[in-house]
Amino acid sequence: MKRREFIGALTGGLLVAPLAVEAQPAPKVARIGVLYAGSTPSDPYSPTITAFKEALRRLGWVEGQNLVVEFLQVGDGSVARVQELARNFDHLKIEVAVGPNNLSIIAARSATTTIPIVMVNVNDPVGSGFVKSLASPGGNITGLSFSVGPEVTGKRLELLAEARPRFSRFAVLVDSSFWRERTSVYSFLETTARARGMAMQMVEVREPGALATTFATLVKDHTEALLIGGGPINFDLRGQIAELALRHRLPTAYSWREGPEAAGLLSYGPNLSARWSHAAVYVDKILKGAKPADLPVEQPNTFEFVINLKTAKALGLTIPPSLLARADQVIE
Repeated sequence: MKRREFIGALTGGLLVAPLAVEAQPAPKVARIGVLYAGSTPSDPYSPTITAFKEALRRLGWVEGQNLVVEFLQVGDGSVARVQELARNFDHLKIEVAVGPNNLSIIAARSATTTIPIVMVNVNDPVGSGFVKSLASPGGNITGLSFSVGPEVTGKRLELLAEARPRFSRFAVLVDSSFWRERTSVYSFLETTARARGMAMQMVEVREPGALATTFATLVKDHTEALLIGGGPINFDLRGQIAELALRHRLPTAYSWREGPEAAGLLSYGPNLSARWSHAAVYVDKILKGAKPADLPVEQPNTFEFVINLKTAKALGLTIPPSLLARADQVIE
């Protein structure tokens, strides 16, 4: 090839190459909506949402590249307000909606029967009417159930009684937006308490401003220990609850490790961050073409026991070595 022809061919190739690159279609960007009803205006699930996003990243979904995550939150836990947010799914072009609790799933279901919905910590999804069965959901909803049975809550009471022996009166702080779904659990607790010769009372938690009054009443009633029920409000307020419990020298038992991490005494239950990571697997499968109706709902099968030894010392408690030996983690 002559020198002039070679340069012309090379130049033409350089001119054509960028056009070929420009003609390539842009990578598809998936859009996920996380619908949350809580009690605070900030992101209350930041540890779990971080775990969720990291799991998606490991599966190839990276924010800013091929993924957008819309975090839709209502602070007051109002059903109407959550449903109003859910109606934005179509406008935001949400491809998969994620709901961390029963209230968010109720709202998401009322907004769409076509957009796939992934549950994260939902109680009794069959009894709540979200899915036909755990093995065959049958609609546009699937994911993870948080139904663990009343025996797990009974185990939490047992661990608290070992950490703080000889208490005879305890209270259960129940999430006002959540506890009615767990009446069987509290009935079981009442039976268990009665068998142990303990008195039990249930106290609803509604908003941060009422917590100080709630604790003052508990102290006046000679409450000696606290079980912290599940639910978004109790999760949001875990730090304030732990602080007030310490101030009034009340040992606490939580459903999730974030309780003792916030200075509560102990926790026993599924790992929330691990469950959010697993929810990302459902999202990934759906984005790649799987149908929610064909993805079985999974229930918790592993539980972790966490003790905050620093809190125990602040409460003047000596935790038995046998109890420490059974803990999955001891915070010192």
